[in-house]
Amino acid sequence: MRPRFARRQDLGLTRAEFAVLARLSTPQKIQDFLCSLPANFEIGGQTCLSVREVLRQRRAHCIEGAMLAACALWANGEPPLLLDLRAERDFDHVVALFRRGGRWGAISKTNPPLLRWRDPVYRSLRELAMSYLHEYANKRGQKTLRSYAGPFDLRQFDPEVWVTNGKNCWEVGEALDRARHIRLITKKQARTLRLRDPVERNAGALVEHREPHR
Repeated sequence: MRPRFARRQDLGLTRAEFAVLARLSTPQKIQDFLCSLPANFEIGGQTCLSVREVLRQRRAHCIEGAMLAACALWANGEPPLLLDLRAERDFDHVVALFRRGGRWGAISKTNPPLLRWRDPVYRSLRELAMSYLHEYANKRGQKTLRSYAGPFDLRQFDPEVWVTNGKNCWEVGEALDRARHIRLITKKQARTLRLRDPVERNAGALVEHREPHR
């Protein structure tokens, strides 16, 4: 069984930790909370922080923010779903999914202005994933998004794996990598994609949080 509501005891969180998630009662509130968190620049090495560790360390990158968003949705009676976006010659991106009126939307943690929140207006996950295609580009200006996988239900994992884990949640990331991904464009279409122009590259270079000196 996959319970609709995640109780504090089910998640293994403290009262204070759960209270933070309970207050994030709408997707908009969850997104605002994620935007308020500094970006996780992984200064000490690669991480995949659990929900508890994101709350404790007050930092997150995309999959960490997506898991926190999914947990907040679950605490408020919505399924904890993720969408994995796979790219070539670039990093993958993970967002949390929600639905309103039969339409999909996405909650996203990212430092640049692109690949962010999506309003719940998309009729299918493919349509939602395609909305990221134009902005999803690497430093050379190449558009790199190729496929997606989801919805990925985090209720298949024990909360100890991704909610209260004191170490890294690599198991979730590995499961997303193994999931069946659906191609968005053909190889022929990929070869004809236009490079992003200088104005678009400058816009993509904006960041919300400055990386500290290493």
